[in-house]
Amino acid sequence: MTSSPSMMLRLIGLAAFCSMASMRVCDPMLVELSQEFSVTTGDAAAVIAAFAVAYGVLQLVYGPLGDRLGKVHVIIGATSACAVFSAITALAPTFTVLVVSRAAMGAAAAGIIPLSMAWIGDQVPYEQRQETLARLMVATVTGMMAGQWFGGFATETMGWRAAFAVLSVLFFVAAVLLFRHARAGLAAAPAAAADAPAFSWSGYLAGTVNLLRMPRVRWVLAVVAIEGALAFGTLAFVPARMVDGFGLSASAAGGVMVLYGVGGLLYSVFARRWLAVMGEKGLALTGATLIAAGLLLLAWAPAVAWAVLGCFFAGVGFYMLHNTLQVQATQMAPHARGTAVTLFACLLFLGQSTGVLVVAFSVDRGWLPPVFTAAALGVLALGFVVSRQVQARGAVAGA
Repeated sequence: MTSSPSMMLRLIGLAAFCSMASMRVCDPMLVELSQEFSVTTGDAAAVIAAFAVAYGVLQLVYGPLGDRLGKVHVIIGATSACAVFSAITALAPTFTVLVVSRAAMGAAAAGIIPLSMAWIGDQVPYEQRQETLARLMVATVTGMMAGQWFGGFATETMGWRAAFAVLSVLFFVAAVLLFRHARAGLAAAPAAAADAPAFSWSGYLAGTVNLLRMPRVRWVLAVVAIEGALAFGTLAFVPARMVDGFGLSASAAGGVMVLYGVGGLLYSVFARRWLAVMGEKGLALTGATLIAAGLLLLAWAPAVAWAVLGCFFAGVGFYMLHNTLQVQATQMAPHARGTAVTLFACLLFLGQSTGVLVVAFSVDRGWLPPVFTAAALGVLALGFVVSRQVQARGAVAGA
């Protein structure tokens, strides 16, 4: 990669950091939000589900928009919108307004990380893509850690609204830096996009149908939807489990969730070495095994220390499995990579929202341990399925 794409990767990484922080910032707030707005903890989870649903559905727009207008330009617009909606969220007077503003944040944030992945797919040769995606993952994992920790910290010290005010400022800074870099001509301009046919919904739907006719595309999308429901759906309730099951405070629960991100950072550091040793088969199977072990510890650990270890295991495992699927997504339809990758994100977060709704139903009934157990078994089975569909070393099976 040249210095210009490297700089753009750093700036996109900043936007991705903010996007992931905004996605996970509400996890340690659920108990506090339920008390402030007089709703149950399960009902308070609507702030997470609304974000995830909007994030997933809007991928259907951002994919073709990125292919048409240029991925970097769309990322800048999405980051700017996130700054506005985060400020509105901080001022939400009622729970209904809070849920709606969170949905708007999800709709805006949907244009950042998936298009960043697609941009990497356009700019980086396949043999370097796993490592480059791991670098982007450092930003997203760090954002997740910061969001979960700061969400809990702000809730106990400054109030939950302060967390969204800070996020608004960070999004604004990221948008300004990206805009200045693009305007200076340092980013690759989407010259070809200017000559592309005008966008039409009929053409987009026809292209999407053509993608869905590809067996590899259908397989990747189905797998990531299941992964989203099992892994991401349970992740949202880990802080609630730490608070209700082990008596931790909101800030302490958010701090424990940092270990999930630490596991992801550990993976990003050793991604190249582990890929060389285990191949994608080994990464998928090992990752699923670690997620399952982590969920079982969170469900049944007799002491909080074991649950903390489970959070770390789940973090390492999730990024082993998910990064393998991300690489598959960038290669499953190279001729329409923006649309394909955003479809991937759409199914991931629709799966997450389904998982959140199911687990939300269980949390108010004290069913988290058996639900976590079922998710662990499901993830383990998913890991076996994925490991059978990728090659033993390096390259992804044919798109």
